[in-house]
Amino acid sequence: MKKTVRYLPCLLLLLSACSLFNPRNEDAYDFPTIRMGDTLRILTLNTSTSYFIYRDQPMGYHYDMIREFCRYHDLFPEIIVAPGTASLLRMLQEGRGDVIAYQMPVTREGRDSVRYCGLQRINHQVLVQRAMRGDTLVTDVTDLIGRKVTVTRGSRFHQRMIHLNEELGGGILIDATGSDSLVPEDLIRMVSRGEIPYTVADDDLARLNQTYFRNLHTDLPLSFDQRSSWVVRSNTPVLADSLNSWFLRKKEEPVFLRIMKRYFEETKGYDEKDRLTYGEILGPGLISPFDSYFRQEGKRLGIDWRLLAAVAYQESTFSTEEHSWAGAVGLMGLMPATAASLGIAGDQLYDPEQNIRAGAAYFDRLLALFSSVEDERERVKLALAAYNGGIGHISDARALAEKYDADQDVWEGNVERFVQLKRLEQYYTDPVCHSGYFRGDETINYVREVEARWELYRQKVKD
Repeated sequence: MKKTVRYLPCLLLLLSACSLFNPRNEDAYDFPTIRMGDTLRILTLNTSTSYFIYRDQPMGYHYDMIREFCRYHDLFPEIIVAPGTASLLRMLQEGRGDVIAYQMPVTREGRDSVRYCGLQRINHQVLVQRAMRGDTLVTDVTDLIGRKVTVTRGSRFHQRMIHLNEELGGGILIDATGSDSLVPEDLIRMVSRGEIPYTVADDDLARLNQTYFRNLHTDLPLSFDQRSSWVVRSNTPVLADSLNSWFLRKKEEPVFLRIMKRYFEETKGYDEKDRLTYGEILGPGLISPFDSYFRQEGKRLGIDWRLLAAVAYQESTFSTEEHSWAGAVGLMGLMPATAASLGIAGDQLYDPEQNIRAGAAYFDRLLALFSSVEDERERVKLALAAYNGGIGHISDARALAEKYDADQDVWEGNVERFVQLKRLEQYYTDPVCHSGYFRGDETINYVREVEARWELYRQKVKD
């Protein structure tokens, strides 16, 4: 009996400790408990502004912010992607996550059940229009009378245009497209290309797309300001206070400003101009100052050295100091994690010989990954796509091609098509996909342009 009494306090302590780690114990589970468990469970959506995978690395404005918060507190960020906005709050209240790292609208009703905290923004809808020589900018909403604005039918942008049209007494030509294969970013791209004159988008999405298409103007607001914020459960005040205090301290510091710049200022994607008109070759038989390294690695691995040179040109235009918005470094545009897996790290990434060696080794690894593809040229195209977009997205696209009776071993019109379709929710949430949302434009253009430049080099420079 004495032994039973002696062990009872220990048992009670153990049960108490277990209850602390149970998120369903509403009275005990807050930030101190989370820190004891070393993991912050983060609910978010798979979008171009919140969270996505690129070059096999997690990225996104909201993801980068919450990752820095976790890094500061020595926590592991466990990402949980919800199927939609409506699911985020439900999953939070069910205890399946600790914080929603996504721009949730701040409402009076919401304050009764959750705490708004962390990253908070003021959002509004804006007019997206092209701003090139000869274009006449709309600078006041009244100027939209008599002009056509294209939006997706049934969207909140469609509703806003209907209300704005009523406020102005009519006259705006609202072009409501019912296509389920168009998302706001498609319409923004169409404005950039001059295919439609105007569309409407949230200001953060519009700003992000300005970094892809530099000919856009997005300064005209079309709606009232709406506050948005991250969200935690109402019974986790310490977590809310910790998020608020972290942002209060960090919002003017380099880490915060660097993330803002990465997503909303640094140029991304590709130049709409034909890059083949620039710097074709340095002279007879000479592509770049680094040809000896390309030749050396090409011979060692059995890869046409001119193909390696074409990849390097596309990644960096042969600049050894190149550093892309996504973090790719040096001549061959290597992600640091990828380079590290090949034994290259730190300042070595800026050394031309080391960078080319690692880039060539990675490309060789990708060719081996697609070794089951019999056609050598198709194997190269798939490897190029994976080099640019990441193995995960190309594997997803091949799986989709197989599922929908296309040829997973052929790029053009087959795998390429599903790379493009992975921007649509019905495709990137398909059970055969594992890497989520993907903006495939850059990858499709990457394959086309590297192939074209490789052919140019083959014509002008002997092997």
